[in-house]
Amino acid sequence: MSLINVTNLSFGYDGAIHNVFENVSFSIDTDWKLGLIGRNGKGKTTFLKLLLGEFKYQGTITKNVEFDYFPFDVKDKEKMAIEIVNEIVPKVEDWEIIKELSLLQAQPEILYRNFSLLSGGEQVKILLISLFLKENHFLLIDEPTNHLDHETRKHLVEYLKKKKSFIVVSHDRDFLDQIVDHILAINNTNIQIQKGNFSTWQQNKNAQEHFELTQNEKLKKEIERLEIASKNTANWSDKVEKSKYNTTNSGSSIDRGYVGHKSAKMMKKSKVMEKRTQKSIQEKSNLLKNLERNDNLKIVPLETKQNPIMFMHNFQITYNEKPLFAPISVDIKTGDRLAITGKNGIGKSSILKFIIGSQINYKGNYQIAKNLKISYVSQTTEMLKGTLKEFAKQQKIEESIFKAMLSKMGISKQEFEKEISQMSEGQKKKVLIAKSISEDANLYIWDEPLNYIDILTRIQIEQALLNAKPTMIFIEHDETFVKNIATKVLHLKSENE
Repeated sequence: MSLINVTNLSFGYDGAIHNVFENVSFSIDTDWKLGLIGRNGKGKTTFLKLLLGEFKYQGTITKNVEFDYFPFDVKDKEKMAIEIVNEIVPKVEDWEIIKELSLLQAQPEILYRNFSLLSGGEQVKILLISLFLKENHFLLIDEPTNHLDHETRKHLVEYLKKKKSFIVVSHDRDFLDQIVDHILAINNTNIQIQKGNFSTWQQNKNAQEHFELTQNEKLKKEIERLEIASKNTANWSDKVEKSKYNTTNSGSSIDRGYVGHKSAKMMKKSKVMEKRTQKSIQEKSNLLKNLERNDNLKIVPLETKQNPIMFMHNFQITYNEKPLFAPISVDIKTGDRLAITGKNGIGKSSILKFIIGSQINYKGNYQIAKNLKISYVSQTTEMLKGTLKEFAKQQKIEESIFKAMLSKMGISKQEFEKEISQMSEGQKKKVLIAKSISEDANLYIWDEPLNYIDILTRIQIEQALLNAKPTMIFIEHDETFVKNIATKVLHLKSENE
């Protein structure tokens, strides 16, 4: 056991108005399994890069372990997987590699295939075992579950349960609950470390927020009282100052020097009181900032009289005349929220693209209601460009509503003038979701909408969907989200299953 000590850490990007971190201090035990959480843009990946020494900062970070970052870039993806493992861990024996792979339920033959030909899940497994085979290394694991199917996530959970000495950034609540024993939360005004998993942290956070809401009401009343007192003090000192010019006694003038001296003392006293009051107001105002705003998102779906609005019977997507999955039959009625599940590559996204009008070959029966307005959230964000204003105009959505939704999801007004291409992946996904919920639609089709999106925003989106009850079809690997939102689940299987 050893400690990673962070002392008086301050860091800000060039040209930024505010620092990402301001004079923060804490310690991390290298035996911990630590979950790193926080809103998109709060500095999770930045913190990992500070640990790696990629940025200059003020303060100190001391440690006696080496850091490794996941995912790292594989320069030559045409090499066999085992060659890549041997480059990362030169002295490792083949039996050690195979043993480590078996913990991830992976077959040894993937070691002898080109890395570029492996699936996304297989690539994750190769890179993770390479890092964990290193000795005296503390791993910085950045969002390992994005795009992974349920089965691969399950294997990853079982693997990480047997490991220690890592920080993992993840927005998957169920995943964090199963693998971590401490939470490092980047909040609005500080960084907190708590023992336990995500659910433990959330319970404590809810209790703290309830306490802070009560305290904040008291603080607001106290600030109002102090502001009135400050104003009264200023008025009082002004009256004393004016009195020396019009004070008389039985028709004769009173010594103005005496009154002037008295008023000057009272003026000085009032200024001191006013300064103390203003300082107290500022301190109490700062306390109000600790509460995490979690404003409600609003979705207003269009109604449709057609029911069901879509059905498939013995339906299959085909590629080169070969079906991607076994025949499916399903109908979608108003208010249904259908989750499509299945292994990576089985054709889930192809079904969504087919519904929105892509030219994709199929077999079986399919029918969808006429004049249906569909709102689509794509899996990728690479098409996003321009400013938010330009994007809203291009998508024919109300700019003020669109930006209000983004603001509620934690994107600051300073970010509104940025080019979308310069935003983080999490912020880009929020742009797509804000666009979708700002549209008038009968049917919402979302393809892995939550990739890179922080936990607090996921909870906001869930609540909005539960309140509005829109008709939707979606693909999502966040099991908690699927459990809370789906009214139907369609699981795709291969024909030989």
